[in-house]
Amino acid sequence: MTDRRDPPNHGPNPRPNPGPNPMPNSGQDPARRLAAHVEAARLDPGLYLVATPIGAARDITLRALDVLNSADMLAAEDTRVLRHLLDIHGVPLRGRRILSYHDHNGDRARPALLAALSDGASVAYCSDAGTPLVADPGYRLALDAAEAGARVHALPGPSSALAALTLAGLPSDRFLFLGFPPPTQSARQTWLRRWMAVDSTLILFESPRRVSRTLEDLALIDPARITVVARELTKKFEEVIRGTAADLSADPRMATLKGEVVMVLDRPSAVEMDEDHVRAVLTAHMRTMSVKDAAREAAQELGLPRRDVYQLALGLADRD
Repeated sequence: MTDRRDPPNHGPNPRPNPGPNPMPNSGQDPARRLAAHVEAARLDPGLYLVATPIGAARDITLRALDVLNSADMLAAEDTRVLRHLLDIHGVPLRGRRILSYHDHNGDRARPALLAALSDGASVAYCSDAGTPLVADPGYRLALDAAEAGARVHALPGPSSALAALTLAGLPSDRFLFLGFPPPTQSARQTWLRRWMAVDSTLILFESPRRVSRTLEDLALIDPARITVVARELTKKFEEVIRGTAADLSADPRMATLKGEVVMVLDRPSAVEMDEDHVRAVLTAHMRTMSVKDAAREAAQELGLPRRDVYQLALGLADRD
């Protein structure tokens, strides 16, 4: 999920079980092994952002294997993870070195990659798991490569954020990816109040150690908000748990979650404005804030449109 987290479980790949024969008189032939091959065509120069599995090693695309087989230079957030993935799929290195490129060495490692691109090389970059640039250090590499005139190619594939959205059963016509919430309670609550007012399905990553705390904050802000906790997507112990924020915050499983977690939140329901309550909140804020700031804080706190709250604030100010 970097789609970043712990290295994905690219375990050994057993031969697929063809399964039982089809039912008698079904008119179908039994499933059989299909031959697939990896291409070794010369790649055009440029940076190739290669999506890799978030769990099951066979989720990689054939085009991704083509590029990893043919690229002049390989770079990875964790060289061990990419080397393991290449071993599983039988892609040889042929003397190529895998360059380490991650958050902590980006400034030092990027010049070598940009120099290779400048010389007309094809460079393939993989994050630990999932689609590069999604909560991932590759964005700066892609930006600098594009500004230097290199062609940047995206190889679509696995993404924990989209996998969780697909499984959540929540509206997907408009969604917002938020990355990780702040780790401290005060900052996290402020952050959640801000984004939970947005009319969109929300997708966020969270550490399994902090999921229960985040759910407690969600339950304080909007206990009825439908929330989905998805963990270990595409892996053996995949689990998708749905419920209201209040229900999930009281669920004892949340305190002992393991593995990689994606949370998906439903968009806010329509809120009826209790004007007397809004005026009381505004009055309290306006004792220490300007009208504009008080309206902003009250709207964020109550999950109401800022314009409507601001109009009430102006009325209160005129009265004074």
